[in-house]
Amino acid sequence: MSKKAVVLLSGGIDSATCLYLAKREGFAPYCLAFDYGQRHLREIESAKKIARRAGAKFLACKIDLPWKGSSLIEPGRKIPGPSRGIPSTYVPARNIIFLSFALSCAEAIRAKAVFIGANAVDFSGYPDCRPGFYRAFRNAAKTGIKNKDIRIFTPLIDKTKSEIIKLGESLGVPYELSWSCYRGGRKPCGACDSCRLRAKGFREAGAQDPLV
Repeated sequence: MSKKAVVLLSGGIDSATCLYLAKREGFAPYCLAFDYGQRHLREIESAKKIARRAGAKFLACKIDLPWKGSSLIEPGRKIPGPSRGIPSTYVPARNIIFLSFALSCAEAIRAKAVFIGANAVDFSGYPDCRPGFYRAFRNAAKTGIKNKDIRIFTPLIDKTKSEIIKLGESLGVPYELSWSCYRGGRKPCGACDSCRLRAKGFREAGAQDPLV
């Protein structure tokens, strides 16, 4: 029987590629997505479809962040375009929260690993996407969980978006099912930071984004 891995699956390019990497490494993926009050559930729908295509188990967890603190979870705030510094779309401690859930799940189902598609090259500058954070989190996790053997993988942390897309294409990742736009709707807005990074990645990879 394949070894289990919990994969944090947002429905975007990076997490979808991470899922297929976990499969290539011989893991049986258990995918987690989160409804944390974001503006739309389009990305969760995409995550579910991607997990189904990959033949992976899928669970969407609903969590509440009543203190808000981000334009992604405050309907009255505007989604910004590219900006300097950490943008308002940063959700306070989001990856810390998600990884904590993933570790809890991994211990409960006796998984050997947690995969997260964090990237610190073509990204919006979020502090919980940087290598230093993951080094510190791994150390903290070893002191705070029973199963010290669970490994946290960040295989895309130092790759450009175009490198991720090329890798995903070689793995057969169904990018036509993915969703990156911070705004909901039938088509990507093309203006938010996530859309711009996605467009840059496909352009530099010499590929056509199937969503546009």
